[in-house]
Amino acid sequence: MITNILRFQFRNEVNEAERQRALKVITRTASTKSVAFSSIGRYFGADSYTHAYCVGIPNLAALDRYLREPVHREGDFQFIPLLARLSQMMVSDDPDPDLAAKIKQCLDAAVDPEWKELFDRLGKVN
Repeated sequence: MITNILRFQFRNEVNEAERQRALKVITRTASTKSVAFSSIGRYFGADSYTHAYCVGIPNLAALDRYLREPVHREGDFQFIPLLARLSQMMVSDDPDPDLAAKIKQCLDAAVDPEWKELFDRLGKVN
């Protein structure tokens, strides 16, 4: 299982209705067939992140499908511009010592230059 965890904070000028729409957009992404489980909602950490997104993806083939889902890319273009900060981490119970490199290959193959630029405009993703 590959678990992708995002912590994020909306920009101050994003109102509650926009926040709720954004959460619906990422919930739609988390509802694709490639996702085994998800949890999306408030984040209770001590830092200034306010929300979190967590999806469990069964394996690399499912990760590749998840990344290539049109709803994923479309959703990011609606969601990412509303953020002030974003932190990502991936964890896995897969013992493959090359898994991190394989995940990077999946990401590099699926994320086109325009999509990458979207994240670059946000700034450093921790």
